Amino acid sequence: MTGRLHAPLFGSFGSFGSAASPGTRRLLVGAVAAGSLLLSGCGVLPGASGGSDGTVTVMTWAPGASDDADSVTMAGVTAIATTYAKWINGQGGIGGHELKVLTCDEEDSLAGAEKCAREAVDRDVAAVVGSYSRHGQTFMAPLEAAGIPYIGGYGASDEEYQSFVSYPVNGGQPALVAGNGRQLAGSCGKVSLVRPDSIVGDSMASLLDAGLALGHRHAATDVVAPESATSYDSEAERALDAAEDGCVTAVLGDRTGTFFDSFRRLPSNDGGVRISSVLGSVSQPLIDSTGGRNSPFEGAYVTGWYPVSTDARWTTMREAIRKYAFEDDTIDPADSAVQTTWIAYTVLKAAVEALGDGGVSASAVTSVLNHGLKVDTGGLTPELRWRYQDMLGSAAYPRIVNGRVTFQVVRGGRLVSQKKGFMDVTETLSDAKALHG
Repeated sequence: MTGRLHAPLFGSFGSFGSAASPGTRRLLVGAVAAGSLLLSGCGVLPGASGGSDGTVTVMTWAPGASDDADSVTMAGVTAIATTYAKWINGQGGIGGHELKVLTCDEEDSLAGAEKCAREAVDRDVAAVVGSYSRHGQTFMAPLEAAGIPYIGGYGASDEEYQSFVSYPVNGGQPALVAGNGRQLAGSCGKVSLVRPDSIVGDSMASLLDAGLALGHRHAATDVVAPESATSYDSEAERALDAAEDGCVTAVLGDRTGTFFDSFRRLPSNDGGVRISSVLGSVSQPLIDSTGGRNSPFEGAYVTGWYPVSTDARWTTMREAIRKYAFEDDTIDPADSAVQTTWIAYTVLKAAVEALGDGGVSASAVTSVLNHGLKVDTGGLTPELRWRYQDMLGSAAYPRIVNGRVTFQVVRGGRLVSQKKGFMDVTETLSDAKALHG
């Protein structure tokens, strides 16, 4: 990916909570509030986000460039948002409405995320679309209070899968890890999981094991690693010994490359063990920067959310980038954060078009999404819909509606499809043992 990723950026997915957790309480309160709006037949609020000139104003935020080596950089997210606006406005807008995209640098900080959320409220936007932030605990509450929908965020915080104003388009890291278990079950007798020593990491073993179990494999050896190490020699040795002739999968964010560098230098490594990871920890830019076809990731199994970046279903996005952002090197079409933002704007387009001649506001967009709008993303995801019966409904991830992943492999230095189509891991995510074991 374009940005520097590390384990905490995926949010505290390991903090599944209980019925009394803050996230769950907010969900219950939100559900009541949302239900009240639906029962009252609430429609478009006057003076809302469309504006008198018919413009639809939305916001996209993400952390911009930073001198802090530990900060995430996701400039491609806001860049693809403005590119989408140029592209759609060049076709006459959305349903005759000009799309105006406000961007905000959330600085990869609690204060920055709250600042962006407050600005979205102050600017009366119709939605926050396709953004990236690890700090849902500060940005979601202002959006909930103002009734502003959060469409298709990257999934970097728990709140995106809990809040009643959130409409996620993928299953987040939980789906990737569970899917990775399913992917490895097809070819790995034994598996070692190298994961961070954190709350996030604590959830990974049970999710991976649930995926392995569905493929009739034994649980993985759980190798806990420090989040900010410069080498992983001891962890690599333990993972290799436990895997025997099977597979080693590492989910360490931006330290994944560091781990596999340690792994390949082991004197006892004869190359017989396959390696694996998930998108976000391994990406095409990382493969390119570590040698392409000579990269240590050659032959690696990788689990993703969407079709590979060379798939024809990404053609429209690539053409928009080529026409309106040709010289913008912050936009990488292979970046899953960029891809997620494009899909999120596809959802916004469907929602605005569904409103027809009606006004476009935060409440109107929320209403059309809550009333069962079906969104066709051109095969980049399964059809998306956010009715109650479409949601996973677990205590940890109640808002997930897309529990499908893709299986990829690195061949000739490129991420290519290992298996056509999507693998549905909804059953795995619904497994109470996988979520709370």
